[in-house]
Amino acid sequence: MTKLTMTAMNVGPLGGAKNLLVAFAPGNVETPTTSAIVEHPKHGIVLWDTGVNDAVADPERADDYWGSGLPAAFGAERLKREDIVDAQLKKLGISLGDVRYVVYSHLHLDHAGGMSYFPDAVHVVQRDEVRYAMWPDAWTRPMYCQNDFRDIRKLNFLEIDGDFDLFGDGSLKLVKAPGHSPGQQVLVVDLPNRGRICLAADTGHQRDGFENMVPMPWDWSISAMSMTRMRMKQLERSGVPLFFCHDMDDFSKLPQSGQFWD
Repeated sequence: MTKLTMTAMNVGPLGGAKNLLVAFAPGNVETPTTSAIVEHPKHGIVLWDTGVNDAVADPERADDYWGSGLPAAFGAERLKREDIVDAQLKKLGISLGDVRYVVYSHLHLDHAGGMSYFPDAVHVVQRDEVRYAMWPDAWTRPMYCQNDFRDIRKLNFLEIDGDFDLFGDGSLKLVKAPGHSPGQQVLVVDLPNRGRICLAADTGHQRDGFENMVPMPWDWSISAMSMTRMRMKQLERSGVPLFFCHDMDDFSKLPQSGQFWD
């Protein structure tokens, strides 16, 4: 492989009341959980987010793993074992050991559920995010599943503080974007032919909520999220398209099912 490539996976098809994602919004919504594989010509495979743990795809284990009532609230009955990140990587011919870096937008239960699948990778996270995840505030506590972190002290972590150029070549730039969580970050990928795109994580859960600056009920700080969204809107105005993790229209525009952007 001689150039940077990227593809996306839906590693957690969920759904439910839209007001769980956009405050006061009516109706229901089907949502993806977007993960991405970026292959770097020098540094190998980078995984962006790990989705939901396989225990949540098992109705007999889901409540014990996430907490009573949460799987039903987020529509986890949609999940099948083949949706989980390890199974999806296998379909693409990628073994868990092939993944060199796992980069987290943040450590909520739908983004860090596959952490334990990658014992040999370097795990990249904002410093204040990993600390907050260990003892979150009461209101945001359900979003941090402590079962996801059972192996956390055995893993090789690269903790960063602020914006960071992962390989120093401009190909993968992490931009700190707090609000939904203290240490949320987005990933700007500079593809050789397509140019820059932004995997915008949960800076907007749905496109309309982002455009109208409506918070998500479990946002850690509405003030910080407002500031982040202003920065994200400027990034978009500058010509960098944003792809939100849980917006189905955004996910449908990304390469998937064996297709790649370069």
